[in-house]
Amino acid sequence: MTTENLIAAHMASAANGAQATPAAATPQNPAATLGQNDFLKLMIAQLQAQNPLEPANSNEYVSELAQFTQVEQTTNLANASELSSAVQLIGHEVTYNSPSGATSSGTVQSVQSSASGTTVTVEGVPGITLSSITEVH
Repeated sequence: MTTENLIAAHMASAANGAQATPAAATPQNPAATLGQNDFLKLMIAQLQAQNPLEPANSNEYVSELAQFTQVEQTTNLANASELSSAVQLIGHEVTYNSPSGATSSGTVQSVQSSASGTTVTVEGVPGITLSSITEVH
C-alpha cells in the first residue's frame, strides 16, 4: 500500500467515523495538514495493515523516512532563518500594518518564537508578525 493510498484510507476511515458519531462534528484537523506525529501514525497503521504473507518492501519505508526527515529539516531551517531575521530587527525602527489595518511604526524591542511562528514586540505592542512589517528604517 503506497503512502497516498494509506492517506486516502485514513481520511476515508476518519470521514466514516465522523458520520457514525454526530458528536464529532468539529474537525480534528481543520487546516488539513499532516505533521510529524500524523506521519508516524500513518506509517504504523500501514505496518499493522500489511499482509504478513506479503510484507512490504523495507526500502520503501526507508525512502519515506528519508523524505520525511528531509522535509522536517527544511522546515527547521526555515524556522531558524525566520528567527535569525527577526533578531536582526531588534533596535531598528520598522513600519507595520497592525491587525486593525492601520499603519504604525516604532522600534523593535524583542522577538518571540512559538509553534505558531515568530513575532516581534514593537514599542510595547507584542505579536507583530514579520509578514506585517512593510519597511525597516
